[in-house]
Amino acid sequence: MKSRWGAGVFSFCLVTAAVGAAFAQSTPDYYRGKQVRMIVGHPVGNDYDLGGRFLAKHLTRHIPGNPLIVVSNMPAASSVAAANFLYSAAPRDGTVFGSFSRNIPSQALMRQANLDVDPRRYNWIGGTALPGRVCAAWHTAKVRTPADLLTTELIVGGGGSGSSLSILPTVFNHVLGTKFRLIEGYKGTNDTVIAMERGEVEGVCATYGQFRVHERALKEGKLRLILRAEESPIAAVPEVPSIYDLAKTEEQRQLMRFVFSSVEFGRPYVLPPESPPELVALMRKAFADAVNDGELIAEAERLKLDMTYRPPADLVKLVDNLYRTPPSVIDTVKKLVPNIQ
Repeated sequence: MKSRWGAGVFSFCLVTAAVGAAFAQSTPDYYRGKQVRMIVGHPVGNDYDLGGRFLAKHLTRHIPGNPLIVVSNMPAASSVAAANFLYSAAPRDGTVFGSFSRNIPSQALMRQANLDVDPRRYNWIGGTALPGRVCAAWHTAKVRTPADLLTTELIVGGGGSGSSLSILPTVFNHVLGTKFRLIEGYKGTNDTVIAMERGEVEGVCATYGQFRVHERALKEGKLRLILRAEESPIAAVPEVPSIYDLAKTEEQRQLMRFVFSSVEFGRPYVLPPESPPELVALMRKAFADAVNDGELIAEAERLKLDMTYRPPADLVKLVDNLYRTPPSVIDTVKKLVPNIQ
């Protein structure tokens, strides 16, 4: 078996080297006539999905050769399947790239059982959005402020151990002693809001951008934002209070900062490990040109879609900083929040 595995690795390296050499020789025409697959690790209609499809529409203009970009959703296990696929199974020839949950790097550092990736080996090509995360409650819920959560139960929908829907209330309960009651099994924010209308649950925690499709419910007061998960205010809704107001110790703040630092990844995009460096540079430039293009910016503003550019260097720095976290903090997080290991 070892000899077959070694031969396979040797063959893979030869193929990768050949792809790199071919790419270096024909950079301007490499993508001409090709189809590129964008993996989105979330359901159709999710914020990541909407942002990915919008990006694909504009990105093709900025890639030399203007390849067709086809979006494929891979939402299993809260995008863990997408992260694993991009890491180990996706072609290394530039025809596949994609996005997954911004929580993946911290989950990998905590060695989540079904996640088999090293985030330091991805080729980060950039990100879009600088989202804030919030918790919202239906108008019939008794909880109206963060302080209410210390004494009153709020039933919220969850989407699995890797999703914000589940991570936020779980962390708040363990670190601060809030009284969220988590009901798992919902596919995303939209699915959970529908469940709120049916009376199945009372609330949901997710990125603020995912509530933009429910703007009418927010304006009518049917859906109320009760807290944000970040220390800094969200520009669009600066009046929403921070959960950090409930923190009483620096240890509580440190633990939440580790878990919630993922928000700075925005909606991240990567090429698989071992992709040719020339190709990575090309895609990074195309990505930056697309997200900073006036046409994309104007359309994003009309659609109220956050496409704030996150440079690849910033994403790499975030990953490096996560890997500098003291083991004691990581061990504490693992004990406090076992379902995100």
